[in-house]
Amino acid sequence: MKTVIVKYNAGNIRSVQFALERIGVNGIVTDNVEEIRAADKVIFPGVGEASTAMAYLKERRLDQVIKDLKQPVLGICLGMQLMCKHSEENDTECLGIFDSNVKKFESPVANLLKIPQIGWNNITNLHSVLFEHVPENSYMYFVHSYYAALGADTVAITNYVINYTSALQKDNFYGVQFHPEKSAAAGSRIIENFLNI
Repeated sequence: MKTVIVKYNAGNIRSVQFALERIGVNGIVTDNVEEIRAADKVIFPGVGEASTAMAYLKERRLDQVIKDLKQPVLGICLGMQLMCKHSEENDTECLGIFDSNVKKFESPVANLLKIPQIGWNNITNLHSVLFEHVPENSYMYFVHSYYAALGADTVAITNYVINYTSALQKDNFYGVQFHPEKSAAAGSRIIENFLNI
């Protein structure tokens, strides 16, 4: 099985690669269109800023390549957000795979909750093959200031300030707001479940 990690100007690629190695999978990091198209599984990670990342994808025509993929694709953190329709982060038009918009957290009551959300939070309402053998209310590691609104493609929910989407699924596309590569055994299970699709 050939697993590709999409290379673009967004961080956390190495941590995804290490997470794959821990479960015995060699992830190939590439921005080569033909290699991405030929992969059995594609992981689209990301830590960074939406408009810069989208500009990089468009410049290399990776935006259309990702949208056209027929094999399972997993977006992580910014990768998931870029698979949505639009992000409030610098008013960015995204890939439009998921029917959801990305909004900025507004912290209520004199900043009782810090933005960005950094740390462990639980995921609920799990409805996807991604979560097979992952218990309801499992804790995952999050780092983000923006979130995907709840919608038809939502397959997991987390509460921080409000209820928001912590995972999305549509056809062969999957996305998680949290970092499974940094989320201990439950995160590893989600990565394995994705690779087994």
